[in-house]
Amino acid sequence: MNDIWQMLIGIAAGLLVCWLILLAALALARPKGDLLTEAVRLLPDLLRLVSRLARDRTLPRRTRALLWVLAGYLALPVDLVPDVIPVLGYADDAIAVALVLRAVIRRSGADALTRHWPGTDDGLAVVRRLAGLGASAPRQ
Repeated sequence: MNDIWQMLIGIAAGLLVCWLILLAALALARPKGDLLTEAVRLLPDLLRLVSRLARDRTLPRRTRALLWVLAGYLALPVDLVPDVIPVLGYADDAIAVALVLRAVIRRSGADALTRHWPGTDDGLAVVRRLAGLGASAPRQ
């Protein structure tokens, strides 16, 4: 019985260390403050963008599956980093969106992002920066 408790405590300690490493990585890798603030402001448009991209049958199936996983993660009330932690609480969501959008662009091209963007051109410029693209391309 003692061995089981030691094992459970060891697993819990290992998970705690991994979570702390994740927090440190997010603190170092989070988007610049202005970009993070703008991404949070655009959250409703980002959610519509993810939904539209996930329903686009012209995108590869794996890309759409990744977008559905992202939508599920964003919809869950439980985050890797709780939103009550200042700055980092929302950074994990912004980083998740940025990583998935980069994967979508790599697999499907930036035109899919532009085609499905529901917001303003200024908002599209922020999303393109968040996704690691350069200056905003004109909408068609």
